Amino acid sequence: MLHRAVEDYWHVVAGVVEDGETFAEAAARELREETGLDAPVAEVRMRQSYRVPDEIRNEYLGGVDEVAIENFTIAVPGGWEPVLNEEHDHYRWLSLADAIAIAHWPETKEVLAAVAASFS
Repeated sequence: MLHRAVEDYWHVVAGVVEDGETFAEAAARELREETGLDAPVAEVRMRQSYRVPDEIRNEYLGGVDEVAIENFTIAVPGGWEPVLNEEHDHYRWLSLADAIAIAHWPETKEVLAAVAASFS
């Protein structure tokens, strides 16, 4: 789990799909930018969406009321540790229960539980 430096909450690697990118390409790019890891991503096949909260509406383009999310997993090499970018100030390796407990967004909690269940 990564701690967002400015917003002060725990989250997974996340970001915006840039023009011309697929969701998978955006996920791989965000992974590199936020942690320094260059690894292939695997789609979880669990699409989600959320309504843009009023308190952060100014961060979105005008007229955007709902955001689509696609989720991905990666295999992390043994012994690897992230090199965080300026968006984050801490990271933690956690058990599933602990990661769900500190995840800020309900969609993150939901996908963490679903991914863990798929490995059971």
